[in-house]
Formats: sequence, structure tokens, C-alpha cells
Amino acid sequence: MKGDVSGGPIVMISSYPPRLCGIGTFTEEAREFIQAAYPQREVLVISHTDGRGEGVFPVLDMSRYDWWKAVAEKIEELDPYAVHIEHEYGLYDYVDHRGVGDGNEGFLTLLEAIGDYPIVVEPHTVHGRLRDFEANFLYSLCQRCDVVLFKCHYQKWRLDWTFPGYGWETPRNIMVVPHGARPDKRWGIHEIPELRNELGLEEIGLADHVVGMIGWIQSNKRWDILLSMWHEIHAEIKEGCGQEWDLLAAGTMRDPAHKDDYQEWKSEVLRLQQEGIAHYHEFVPRGDMYYKMMAVCDFIVLPSADETQSGTLARIISLNKPYVTTAPMEGLTAQTLESKGGLLFTTKNMLKEQVLRLAFDEQLRLELGENLKRYLDEVVSWELVVRQYGEAYELARQAKQSGRPVVLVQEF
Repeated sequence: MKGDVSGGPIVMISSYPPRLCGIGTFTEEAREFIQAAYPQREVLVISHTDGRGEGVFPVLDMSRYDWWKAVAEKIEELDPYAVHIEHEYGLYDYVDHRGVGDGNEGFLTLLEAIGDYPIVVEPHTVHGRLRDFEANFLYSLCQRCDVVLFKCHYQKWRLDWTFPGYGWETPRNIMVVPHGARPDKRWGIHEIPELRNELGLEEIGLADHVVGMIGWIQSNKRWDILLSMWHEIHAEIKEGCGQEWDLLAAGTMRDPAHKDDYQEWKSEVLRLQQEGIAHYHEFVPRGDMYYKMMAVCDFIVLPSADETQSGTLARIISLNKPYVTTAPMEGLTAQTLESKGGLLFTTKNMLKEQVLRLAFDEQLRLELGENLKRYLDEVVSWELVVRQYGEAYELARQAKQSGRPVVLVQEF
């Protein structure tokens, strides 16, 4: 087995900052905690050409049809203890001069080229109801690596229905490892005034109570649903409990393809701001600022039309913030049910009811926050997640050493 050197590095393959990419931000955070858990070995990153930083090798050039060769050569040079790959379809899709993508064929070729090393792949998009292309890709992926990490249990047990429908056996090398959340970003109530001052929110007259929509402004996040009702909701909150509540909408656009929605929703927030019932704050949702902006909110609204799991939700969990989100919606619904830390809505009227419910009921907000604290401490803390990563690395290494594939238990 290659990569058998006891002091070899853990090598991650992924997009990476300063690219404005959710997977890159995830990898940056995961790397921090993996390194803390493995102080005896380096944790290195092979990134796309726009990645930067110490221990980052920006050799993944998606303008080349044979991009995978440079990555395979770098893996050979680094001789890793384990290879940990973050996968999202768009990150590894070579598009030719006609605008035709290769369907991630190069990614599968890379797995074959580095097949002598222990390989763990963490796909970030695994829909419950797979398209034919997605089903075939996942099957091929499981055939070419040692361990595949899904984020949610439903993603794994759904395969027992999906794959037999194609006449395929369900792969047995799939582990469920949840999206990690930081355990070190919780501010006490007494610290919130200082945060509000630091962020410049006191000087703009932000109300004492705040509903937040925080994060990247993109079409699938559907900020427009709450914005269209906020005037009415604000009036009902004031009439019902006599308190002033503001909507804090904070973030910025990441993908130019979502520019029209970004501009429309931003304009709507600014209109509400002129009425004195909302505030817009433009910032790049990364690092401490992302957490601080959420921390000043009493609860968060996370409407979404498509999420298999969510970096925004991971930050909500880190902060133990009660929240309202869409259902049924893949990982958002799964984690809400498992954590008991949020409320779900399926219609506009239900969203309104849930926002009012949280605004009126401080005890409910405290209860949901305590549930999230427990869920963080016992299930999704990065310190727990990286232990599961370690188990996956060991399983992958044992598979390479023994020549026998990893076989894990089914969900049901």
C-alpha cells in the first residue's frame, strides 16, 4: 500500500479560500479541526488554481481536460497517510470549448489514478431522489474509493430503495458523518451589546429584538418569501406583545447568475429600512463576522428551495440559535428533526405563524436553543466529527492493506 509512512500527511482535495465557495469554507474549517486532532502529521490541501495559503497546492486547473494528472502527480509526491476529497459536481466538471461538460468523468479518472492510496470522498450533494446521472455517478464513486461519507442518514437509507430500482446492489462502504459545527462560537447574552456596537448596529438604531436572514444571497435561499410578509408580521408582533422587532438581512451575492434576485431582494430590504422596520448589512459571510452577525439575532429564518445540507445551518447550530426553515427539504428537515432546535414551514402562512410564535414565546426560544446546544455537544461538534473522519481513514487504510473492501452496516 502506498501512503504507508506513519508520518505521512492527510491530503485534502477541494476548492479553498480565497475563493468564495461554501465547500472551500467548509474545507478550511474542517482542516483546522483535523489538524488539531492530528498534531503529529500535516494536513495539506490540493486546491483549484485560485486557492492560497500555507500547505495549499493550487494545481487543480479545470481549464484542462487532463486536470486530474497534475493532481495525481502531486498525490504521488506527497505520499499521503490518507486522501480526503470534498466533492461537489461543479468543482470537477471540465467544460470544453463547446460548453459541454464531461459529467465529472475526470474526477472518476482521478480516483482510478490514485487508487493505490487510502481514499475517502465526502460528496456534498446527495439528493434523496436521485436523477439517473447522479445515481450512476454515486455508484461509480463508491466503486472507486474506499469510504464515502454522507452527511445525513436519509441519504444512505434512500439508496436501499433507489439502487435496487436500477437492478444494482447498494454499496456498503458508506458512512454517515454529519456536517461539522464549531463548538467555540457561543456568546452570552451579556456580550451581545458589545457585538452590536462592534458591528455598527447600535448606531443605525437596530431594535432590541432581531429576526435574522444571514448568509449568501442566492436564488435558492428565497429571501423574498419573508420579505413579502415582513410589514404585516412586524405589525402583528408589535400589536401582540408590544415589542419592537427588526428584520436584519445581512450578506452579499456570491454567484453572478443570481444577480437579479440579489438586486431585487436588497432593494426590498432597503425599502423596509426606510420604514424603520428592517436593516440591510452588506458583508462577505465568512469567518468570525458571519458568526457575529448571527449572534446578535434572537432567531434566524432560513428559507430555502434546495438544500441537501447547509453551511448556514451549521453556523446556526454553533450559536445555538432557534430558527425557522423550509420542509420537506432534505438535510434542513433531517437536522431540524434530529436536533429539535427549529420550527418548520411548508406554506407562506405557516412561515408567518412560526415567526410570530418564536417572537411571542421567549421560553420556546430558550428551549430550542438548549436543544441545539445538546445537539452540538453530542452530535455535530467538529471535535466529534473529526474522530469519525479518523475512523474513515483507518477503514480506508485497512482496506488497502488487506485488499478487502470496506463493508459497513445498512441503516435499516
